[in-house]
Amino acid sequence: MIQIDWKKLNAYVLTAASVLTLTVALAPVTSAVAQVRTLPDFTDLVEQVGPSVVNIRTLEKVTARNGSGAPGEEEMLEFFRRFGLPMPNIPRQAPRPNRPAPDEEEQPRGVGSGFILSADGLIMTNAHVVDGADEVIVTLTDKREFKAKIIGADKRSDVAVVKIEATGLPAVKVGDVTRLKVGEWVMAIGSPFGLENTVTAGIVSAKQRDTGDYLPFIQTDVAINPGNSGGPLINMRGEVVGINSQIYSRSGGSMGISFAIPMDEAVRVSEQLRVSGRVTRGRIGVQIDQVTKDVAESIGLGKPQGALVRSVEAGGPAEKAGVEAGDIITKFEGKVVEKSSDLPRMVGGTKPGTRSSLTVFRRGGYKELTVTIAEVEADKPVRKAVDKDDKPKASSAGQALGLAVSELTDALKKELKIKGGVKVEAATDAAARAGVREGDVIVAVANVTVANVKEFDAAVQKLDKNKPVNVLLRRGEWAQYAVIRPTR
Repeated sequence: MIQIDWKKLNAYVLTAASVLTLTVALAPVTSAVAQVRTLPDFTDLVEQVGPSVVNIRTLEKVTARNGSGAPGEEEMLEFFRRFGLPMPNIPRQAPRPNRPAPDEEEQPRGVGSGFILSADGLIMTNAHVVDGADEVIVTLTDKREFKAKIIGADKRSDVAVVKIEATGLPAVKVGDVTRLKVGEWVMAIGSPFGLENTVTAGIVSAKQRDTGDYLPFIQTDVAINPGNSGGPLINMRGEVVGINSQIYSRSGGSMGISFAIPMDEAVRVSEQLRVSGRVTRGRIGVQIDQVTKDVAESIGLGKPQGALVRSVEAGGPAEKAGVEAGDIITKFEGKVVEKSSDLPRMVGGTKPGTRSSLTVFRRGGYKELTVTIAEVEADKPVRKAVDKDDKPKASSAGQALGLAVSELTDALKKELKIKGGVKVEAATDAAARAGVREGDVIVAVANVTVANVKEFDAAVQKLDKNKPVNVLLRRGEWAQYAVIRPTR
């Protein structure tokens, strides 16, 4: 027979109950502590990287008006200059007899940002910040000012390098973009609207964002405004991972979507600019488009990938290699071409003269071809605008689409190797949202070729104003489609 010591049993029960009660009481607290996420403190980063960020002002030589402007015009222009905003188009008055010849004077053109690459004065910024400037002024955080020399600027990547005569400067640390993760905290320092040393922060919204430009961008929700261009995007380790370059905006200000040039791409460009003042890129001489799901399934490709060859340049590298219109380039140098925009980046990063392999899908089968990479023509220096009265008058027939276009010059037709088209003088509203830019050349509207403004106007008049319309564009040597969706 088992005898029970009731006193000991009661003690054990009381002890167990106490432990259980304590465990239950602490469980919610422990769980709550585990879920707490503290916001990052950027103060150390600002102290660490802030001295490496510079303000950039650009000046241009303009003809003084000698007090001939319309009432209030100079005050309005001063507002735009002060905040680094694009100058509005103001009609010029006809010259009067016996008026003294105007003088040239330097006026502020815009503001931007940059950051110090090396202690001896190399500074990186955006190409559009220094484009067309007659003088570049760099201001350090200690208020010292220097006249900068433009070492080189590359419009395709929007990267520029300038040099000031100084030593012992605090250079930034360049980060590894491949380690950057979506959702990671990042910080920007720049001069929005000319307000120097402004700090904003947010997270990485996306990587490898394709906006139709030459490089894939880092998308963030960091507040970026005019004047932030060229400034650094900084990770929590105090490393620069990108150059703030673009924003998506309908108002001209920040709307929570901004884009930065990945630093690894920017460094590659800057190294070429420092050595030769220009960037050498490869080309194979094809015009390409995306492969849609319907097309991929109908031709037996399977999933939509690769670059659809719409045309092949006569006598170009691709034609010599055996590439045909209608081919789909699926691999370059063994690397899969996931989307059409991958191909120009792959080819562009290849040294001209290199023999590279291409895999193309043609009529149900794959073919291996070898192409010799040619060199992309260097960007032509931007010419200063001559008198605005010499500019061709823009047609406004496409106003409903947000387009104003003008006739192509013979020189531009020859440069682009096209027989006709119209030049975009302004792209706003629906056209701007579709990615159309000033300077683009429209060669077709709704699958109808347009050789001049008259044909463009006729094509636009026939459109259903409530339906999207596709336009075929030439931007430099590349062709692309834009689908304009009119605002309803």
